Amino acid sequence: MVEELKSMVGMDEAILYEGKPDKKCFIIESIFNPLLPIAIIWAIFDLGFIGGFAIGGMQLFMIPFMLVHMMPVWIYLSGVIFSFRKYKNTYYIVTDHAVYVSSGIFTMNLDSKSFAELSRVNLHRGIFDQMFGVGDIQITTNQFTKKNMPAVLHINSISNYTEVYQMVKKLQKDIYSDIMYPNDLRPKENHGYKTKYRG
Repeated sequence: MVEELKSMVGMDEAILYEGKPDKKCFIIESIFNPLLPIAIIWAIFDLGFIGGFAIGGMQLFMIPFMLVHMMPVWIYLSGVIFSFRKYKNTYYIVTDHAVYVSSGIFTMNLDSKSFAELSRVNLHRGIFDQMFGVGDIQITTNQFTKKNMPAVLHINSISNYTEVYQMVKKLQKDIYSDIMYPNDLRPKENHGYKTKYRG
């Protein structure tokens, strides 16, 4: 996965940052996700029903039905179980041209966005991020998903979050300025369409 992501980086690009999420924080966040309370309540409710019908002698009908009905619980548990595989497939690269992110559990997702496609860069630190001394960088693009929501790239649970945040923010701002003020309208910095970024 890492080598395939690196193969997407252009020959003229310089890698400024690469890394993975903090493993402990990544796994803990997978366990304590928003689906956990729903899964617990759903499991208690369904197991109570299964127990009641088992006493009544209808277990041959009810147990298969309730096992299907407990789908939210299985979805939650599968997310926790496969979080290790998801961690293995997660990798981040920032170059002087773009941001690259690999992710996925069974399928391989390799995503890249040039700085010209980025609109906002935010820093987020949840409860577990603060506990483990890490942070998340949320990068909003000017593209939209099928649900008409802005597409977001995530660089999650990294230890040097401040430095990477400042780097991505500066690159996005400088390259956006190069696009908005091309052809030497910003003297001494930009000398045409294919100018090389100089921070």
